[in-house]
Amino acid sequence: MTKGILIAGAILGFLAVILGAFGAHALKNAIDAEAIKTFETGVKYQMYHALLLLFVGSTTFLSEGTKNTIMYLVILGVVLFSGSIYGLATNSLTPFDFKKIGFITPIGGTLLIVSWGILIYKFVRLKI
Repeated sequence: MTKGILIAGAILGFLAVILGAFGAHALKNAIDAEAIKTFETGVKYQMYHALLLLFVGSTTFLSEGTKNTIMYLVILGVVLFSGSIYGLATNSLTPFDFKKIGFITPIGGTLLIVSWGILIYKFVRLKI
């Protein structure tokens, strides 16, 4: 499963670069500066967590079960957190009102926090 974690991290990073470029160029004249800043927040958190998955997939200090748990929390967290931020930032461009599902943003953020909490807990318990 380590390979899957590394692939997931690489895909999240790949998409973060594409979305960052999209936000900087294609959205520049389509949404206001505050919405661009919001969009960039989603991109940053996605990239941070892509790098986290690359680290988790590469480390030998965590069990496969812990790695898998962190991977699933991060993927779902990024989809809910960054995904909802992308929708909210571009809300004026779509007929769907993303504000109706804005409550999923903190759920995604909580999942990301939990993934870091698990990492901290496992590192504190290391016998090295």
